[in-house]
Amino acid sequence: MLFNNIHHVAIICSDYELSKSFYVDTLGLKVVNEIYREDRDSYKLDLEVGGVYQIELFSFPNPPERPSTPEAQGLRHLAFEVDDVEEVKRELEGRGVNVEDVKIDPVTVKKFTFFKDPDKLPLEIYEK
Repeated sequence: MLFNNIHHVAIICSDYELSKSFYVDTLGLKVVNEIYREDRDSYKLDLEVGGVYQIELFSFPNPPERPSTPEAQGLRHLAFEVDDVEEVKRELEGRGVNVEDVKIDPVTVKKFTFFKDPDKLPLEIYEK
């Protein structure tokens, strides 16, 4: 096998403080490291999911918007594995996050659903 696993996913946001609050305060991801890169006028926030460093949140001046969702070229969505989709859906909704109705994957017969981050990046919760 050429690869061991996926090391991280990088996300570029339009409003750093809003997105940082969403991923850290609303979703509860742990901050591993945060730096400001003056030469790029950019923040880089490393976030941990389930005890593993997995997400890099970047800010850049005036990033272009995503052309459309969910079928634009590039990253389609980021999926978080959860033990109980219904429970996590209720928890997210209690934190003010709009979550779609739960669906069943016809191949795996697992529950899943989607919600969006402040930049409308589609995020998924998928049953373990």
